[in-house]
Amino acid sequence: MPPAFSAETLRAAVPPVSGERHLPGLGASVTVLRDRWGIPHIRAEGSSIDAFRAQGFVHAQDRLFQMELNRRRALGRAAEWLGPAAAEGDVLARRLGVEAASRRDCAALGRDARAMVDAYVAGVNAFIASGAPDPVEYGLLGAEPEPWEGWHCIAVMRRLGLLMGSVWFKLWRAAALPLVGAENAAKLRYDDGGRDLLLVPPGVEAERWTAMLADLAPGMDALLGAADGDATGGGSNNWAVAPARSATGRPVLAGDPHRVFEIPNMYAQGHLACDAFDVIGLTVPGVPGFPHFAHNGRVAWCVTHAFVDIHDLFVERLDATGTRCAFRDEWRPVRRREEEVAIRGEAPRRVEVLETDHGPIIAQGEGGIALALRSVQFAETDLSFDCLPRMLRAESVAALFEATRGWGLIDHNLVAGDTSGSIGHLVRARVPRRPRSNGWLPVPGWTGAHEWQGWIPHEEMPCVIDPPEGLIVTANNRVAADGGPDYLCTDCHPPYRARRILDRLRSEPEARSVDGAAALHGDTLSANALLFQERLAALPEPADAAAASLRARLLAWDGRMQAVSEAATAYVAFRRALTALLAERSGLGELAGHPFLTVAPGVVPQNQLWWALPTLLRADDTTLLGGLPWAEAMQEALSRAAQQDTARAWGEAHRPRFVHPLSASLPDAAPLLDPVGRAIGGDTDTVLANGLLSASGPAATYGALARYVFDIGNWENSRWVVFHGASGHPGSAHYADQHPDWAEARMVPMTYAWDILAGAAEAQQILRP
Repeated sequence: MPPAFSAETLRAAVPPVSGERHLPGLGASVTVLRDRWGIPHIRAEGSSIDAFRAQGFVHAQDRLFQMELNRRRALGRAAEWLGPAAAEGDVLARRLGVEAASRRDCAALGRDARAMVDAYVAGVNAFIASGAPDPVEYGLLGAEPEPWEGWHCIAVMRRLGLLMGSVWFKLWRAAALPLVGAENAAKLRYDDGGRDLLLVPPGVEAERWTAMLADLAPGMDALLGAADGDATGGGSNNWAVAPARSATGRPVLAGDPHRVFEIPNMYAQGHLACDAFDVIGLTVPGVPGFPHFAHNGRVAWCVTHAFVDIHDLFVERLDATGTRCAFRDEWRPVRRREEEVAIRGEAPRRVEVLETDHGPIIAQGEGGIALALRSVQFAETDLSFDCLPRMLRAESVAALFEATRGWGLIDHNLVAGDTSGSIGHLVRARVPRRPRSNGWLPVPGWTGAHEWQGWIPHEEMPCVIDPPEGLIVTANNRVAADGGPDYLCTDCHPPYRARRILDRLRSEPEARSVDGAAALHGDTLSANALLFQERLAALPEPADAAAASLRARLLAWDGRMQAVSEAATAYVAFRRALTALLAERSGLGELAGHPFLTVAPGVVPQNQLWWALPTLLRADDTTLLGGLPWAEAMQEALSRAAQQDTARAWGEAHRPRFVHPLSASLPDAAPLLDPVGRAIGGDTDTVLANGLLSASGPAATYGALARYVFDIGNWENSRWVVFHGASGHPGSAHYADQHPDWAEARMVPMTYAWDILAGAAEAQQILRP
């Protein structure tokens, strides 16, 4: 770290955002206004090409280091900056072939999308060449920005949802299967009330299949060690209220995307206008347009993760030479290449990459056994970016849904509303047709029984426009009932958050307003806390005085995970103790050292059992407790929890720590790079889904990256907030200035009208041709 590194160093690295700048290639001038929160509002006098060029320039102005780091993560080059800790992620990116897939997709883009990405990266490169100071991180690393190409945008977008969802659940059950058997392995999914039965792959004896999965164990470390954040996390909510039900007489659309807290935020607030559109919402630095959350003055849209199963794992049989792979009655060639991963402070690592017809081999075991990944994210050409310019011009919910035809990079619940009064919900995803058994475990690749059989057509994906009740709610819960004509998902989040939001929207007219959205965002009532209270009430008085006192505190509590509540801290201590006991009694805790699951943040048994616990308790199912009655297990958990410090307010115990990517390798710089988190409420089950990882402790590790509410048709009444600030520069006044409002579940104005912006702008910059 440079010896003179200081707060002044940080401030000196913030580029100027006022005055005039020349932006080569513009057809006409562009004005960039920044509001009091530093949010950029970009208005091009000319075409959409000028607008996208300016968006690339402004993204680089605010988030260049983040953009390049995410590009490096996508392409398997992050270890060049971050050192050995990032090496396994780079190896995985090379195995998956993110670069080749992104180049392929870019080459196939239609005219509008190609022009969009070309203009965007021209803007990024123009900023790099503008003479503005480099972000402070480049000085810390002794590095310089590298130029951008169009396909880099696709790589960045692909990385944001990389392997999100079903891969980790399938590996978890594969590791657990030999320990608990097929029937109990079927219970190892989120508490979602699903009715599927586990299907051990047809034609393969269970014991033989279990042994074959075990043969893969030595090769699993790299896959699981390469995950970013909690790969199974969630917590996103969104909802729409029709005009007849809303407090405004117009549609109201609201929600909050949840992910692991990354600094800087994966989203950046933005506003982009030209002669073809005028759009405001959340952007993704490194990506043009508004893929997830925005409105264009006619229609507003937002997403949550749909948990649709878009990844399959195939166990492959290779021949003795490793050059061929069995499939039915033939041997097919295995493609091979070598990659070199550069690592800061270490020698480069050579990586041999193998690929079968099912996809890249992500792990190898003994006896020619290997695991291949077939994922929608890589398997075939993806044209998601063709959707982006079409979405900006959509004039209705129906037109927006049609504009997303072909979107496949990650699966979403796309919820929308328009100025004509319509609301709607579409599962925006490309999903292959294949057997339901593919959803539970890795399946045999040599039988031909688990192949993809084309795609579910866009018209047949779950969709509703203007439902009779006038309410739409999604919260990572099951999007369609099991047993339909097509398999969509096995694993999803519990229904508690969706049910709570829907109950409040039905019963409280004030909840169906803009102010009511903020109150819903901050709802802290835990359905599971009430479940545990009910079971604790049925217990006899514990003999242990400390355990009895803890039980009494929990029974007197209102079940709300408020930041000021000490009982909420006690509840989490009790539930974590009960989860740990379940891990011990089931033997599943021993899998913490299993090579399938070894390195966090892949799959941690106690974190998974945290989610399965309520279903087992509700059903009085003691099989994973080895027959120990739940009453005795809860008594033991009370005694264990009573030995902990449960007198702290929940907000303090739950306070998040925001960590800049360079803080681990440059700890002396961390105090200046890491924003300070405030005390917050909520937990994994509440609408205020500031989630924790059971095995790690009570601190929040993921939560709402942003919150928003659109008053559709009265746009100046719309609001939003992000968890730190608009800028990615640690020296900026806008690096963390929205955090106090976010921590209190408040929002700030989403100003859309250009006359209002012009009169109140904090800064103005003119980009000249």
